[in-house]
Amino acid sequence: MIGPAIAACGFALFSLPSIGAVYWSGFFPAICVLGLGMSITVAPLTTTAMNAVGAELAGTASGVNNAVARAAGLLAIAAFGIVLTAAFDARLDEALAQLSLPPGLASAVLEQRAKLAGIVIPADAPAAAAAPLQRAIGDAFVAGFRWVMWLSAGLALLGALCAWLLIDGRDQRAAD
Repeated sequence: MIGPAIAACGFALFSLPSIGAVYWSGFFPAICVLGLGMSITVAPLTTTAMNAVGAELAGTASGVNNAVARAAGLLAIAAFGIVLTAAFDARLDEALAQLSLPPGLASAVLEQRAKLAGIVIPADAPAAAAAPLQRAIGDAFVAGFRWVMWLSAGLALLGALCAWLLIDGRDQRAAD
């Protein structure tokens, strides 16, 4: 329970930095807290999975534990990619509607929206429009990243709650 709760704090810390954040004060603390939470989580989780079955099923439990971890990682990447893209698109659309851009510039940017923060502002864009547009693109990416981090924090807290409610702490091998 403690590991996922600490990991949730790490994910929440990742939601704080903005454009131009300094690594050591913006990201390093979040990395340390998340790493601590994950290191407290993984070994006990594996032990719990292995202790949930008798010795004759230890190999199966290990295989299932590893397969579920890999599949969950792949699903998370896909789902979080969708969340990030949706939040990015919504924020970018909102920002473009508020900017007074020359004709065609907004559509040139929207054609590249799949690049996310890698959108290239056309070279012929006026300097007065390029800086606010670059800021809008960066802000949109940060908004998407924050959604992913808050969702991750919520899921980690849900994991802690599930551990508290569902794991009884008994060694199944001792019951055999």
